[in-house]
Amino acid sequence: MAAISAAMVGELRAKTDAPMMECKKALTEADGDMAKAEEILRVKLGSKAGKAASRVTAEGIVASFIHGTSGAVIEVNCETDFVSKNDDFLAFVNECVKLVSEKNPADVTALLALPMNGSTVDTVRTALIGKIGENIMPRRFKRFAGSNKLVSYLHGTRIGVMVEFEGDETAAKDVAMHIAAMKPVAISMADVPAESIAIERNIAVQKAAESGKPAEIVAKMVEGSVQKYLKEVSLLNQTFVKNDKQTVEQMLKAVNTTIKGFTMFVVGEGIEKRQDDFAAEVAAQVAAAKATA
Repeated sequence: MAAISAAMVGELRAKTDAPMMECKKALTEADGDMAKAEEILRVKLGSKAGKAASRVTAEGIVASFIHGTSGAVIEVNCETDFVSKNDDFLAFVNECVKLVSEKNPADVTALLALPMNGSTVDTVRTALIGKIGENIMPRRFKRFAGSNKLVSYLHGTRIGVMVEFEGDETAAKDVAMHIAAMKPVAISMADVPAESIAIERNIAVQKAAESGKPAEIVAKMVEGSVQKYLKEVSLLNQTFVKNDKQTVEQMLKAVNTTIKGFTMFVVGEGIEKRQDDFAAEVAAQVAAAKATA
């Protein structure tokens, strides 16, 4: 059997960008034949992608794309913050958000079926999983298209906002930044989802009941709590982050600007992250390595 040197492993890794141990295993299996090892890796990466696809993807990035009055914002997840900075991963995300804007897929499944680089988005995704060694998956996106203007704001790569508006672009950009900071759930009080109001009202009822006050007072306490909540979560009623003397609505009126819609994505929002015991994981890897030695 041919001796597998570190230089050979390094050369194969440079060609394929596969993990070092995978490169060494492929070269060992190929008895040092570089071309055969590369072929083995191509086959193995597919199965590797299948295994990775079951793992939790709570990291990732949010990206945006605007062309004229069409645009999109997307969240694509991976497993670790390290991979979220990988150039190939970033390029994949940026290509995906551009496709959403241009092709208007109905959902993530439709996005994965779109053409990309001579194959499909899902084929490119699977190859990237094999190359990087982590599960990668577009999670959600929102597309805007119409006669209104668009602006976006990215707070790093973890929070992304897109705003649809009429009027002053600078004001709209300020609103996008405000949304990232204050996280409203709707433009106005009337737009707050009924289920959110119901939850808040139920909490207010329970708190007010504990006061021991008369029923009519309790009713007023509940209504006051609900109204306070509505003001806090509706964009137009929030205090503007750049000027605490005015609301967002007052700021927009001063520059004759109207917000028609917005979307905000926060990476990993609502995903339950897996809590790993790092020491136990390392110990398990060491034990596995000894068993196969």
